[in-house]
Amino acid sequence: MSYILLLVGLALLIKGADYFVEGASSIARSLNVSPLLIGLTIVAFGTSSPEATVSIIAALEGNAGVALGNVVGSNIFNITLVVGITALLNPLKVESETIRKEIPYTLLASTVLLVLISDITLQSLNANFITRSDGFILLLFFAIFLYYIFEVARHSRDKVKEENEDFPKSSSKVKNILFTIGGLAAIIFGGDIVVDNATTIAFSFGMSETLVGLTIVAIGTSLPELITSITAAIKKESEIALGNIVGSNIFNILFVLGAASVVSPLAVDSKIFIDVLLMMIITVVLLVFSRTGFRIGKREGVFLIISYVVYMTYILMRN
Repeated sequence: MSYILLLVGLALLIKGADYFVEGASSIARSLNVSPLLIGLTIVAFGTSSPEATVSIIAALEGNAGVALGNVVGSNIFNITLVVGITALLNPLKVESETIRKEIPYTLLASTVLLVLISDITLQSLNANFITRSDGFILLLFFAIFLYYIFEVARHSRDKVKEENEDFPKSSSKVKNILFTIGGLAAIIFGGDIVVDNATTIAFSFGMSETLVGLTIVAIGTSLPELITSITAAIKKESEIALGNIVGSNIFNILFVLGAASVVSPLAVDSKIFIDVLLMMIITVVLLVFSRTGFRIGKREGVFLIISYVVYMTYILMRN
């Protein structure tokens, strides 16, 4: 039964992502908003909803390690494996705004997180915590990001309107909204089914709980980003693909951890510092790759995929 449900979950993920990308890109054109901005907002926030749910519930249950590890692990997965596989399928075109502002803002968010969790080093306290006040700081940075996105959307409408004149008129806005919401629901529900049943199958093969958590469950919460970005790349919507990844990472750090720590302060495991530093390093690598011809090609994709394999090997050895 688990195998059948696993296939059902994968089918929901794939078909849901197809409808989600189609609906989101159509909404972008009908509102004269660039696909990149839709990727940075609607698509990114939608595909990050599993991480948000897991981290906030973990915070409520007092499991800070899951809340923080889920976000950092998902971000590393997004930049390495998701970008890597997507670039292999179809080289990702990178907008100049993404290089100058969005990716650097992701790096800024990571730096803010590193500063906030360094209580012992910076404030000589007895333990490292993301406190409620730290959570409000993260949410403030998230509000600044949203303000920036809406300002960019407001100033770019005329330019996008001219570009959209070449596209055929899409179906009704109501239909596009239903496609987007229905697709997102299928992605989230499908991802949940895949994680639950893949975990059951893994236990039946004798895999340890730690190994399952580091592999299947960690990858499972990022399946929406992976499937959505791959679908966007296949549909030649590379702006949505990259915007989804960059926006998801910003959303994960600033909103998910911000909201989770406001709900309940998060104790920080000392091991997570290495992961946060690695997250910052690969964000810099993504920025460097993006500047080479304003695209992320297949060679860069292979490098990122190999980086994730090396990281997973390190994680398994460390634990």
